[in-house]
Amino acid sequence: MRVSGLGKGSLYATFGGKHELFLRALRRYVDALDAALRESFASAPRAVDALRDYLMMPVGDPAGAAARRGCFLANSTELAAADPVLATEAGRAYESITALLRECVVRAQEEGGLSTQRDPTETARALLAAWQDPTFIGRSGMDVKTLAPTARSLVAQLLQAPDSVSAGG
Repeated sequence: MRVSGLGKGSLYATFGGKHELFLRALRRYVDALDAALRESFASAPRAVDALRDYLMMPVGDPAGAAARRGCFLANSTELAAADPVLATEAGRAYESITALLRECVVRAQEEGGLSTQRDPTETARALLAAWQDPTFIGRSGMDVKTLAPTARSLVAQLLQAPDSVSAGG
């Protein structure tokens, strides 16, 4: 309202209501997230490093602002149980992120950074869940010094080199 100079009623009328404004903001956020992940994954010299950076993102800020603030998409899904339109949007967004992660997993496998015995889609979903965990827990106020070792443990478990997978992992 402050930036546009519109009052609340005019702002909602411009976008069709509070719900529509919220969905539009969420779609814009998801599109920006999608573009940032796509760029990050494509520009990384090694795909496994891009995946490692992705998992460490929630705890990458020493002040922990990202972990405490959470993710707009994740925060929005709390409302999805009561809002089928939002549930559809969240599902679409998570499937899009999963597809990007899957592509990166396949690239990491082709480069020899991950075992080819791992299913790329299952691995992508596990990576998405692992990324959400520190973000979700961080919203409770847990500090980054506590969350970072957890994120590193998830990296070690999910992004094992092929030789460590065949050796018993």
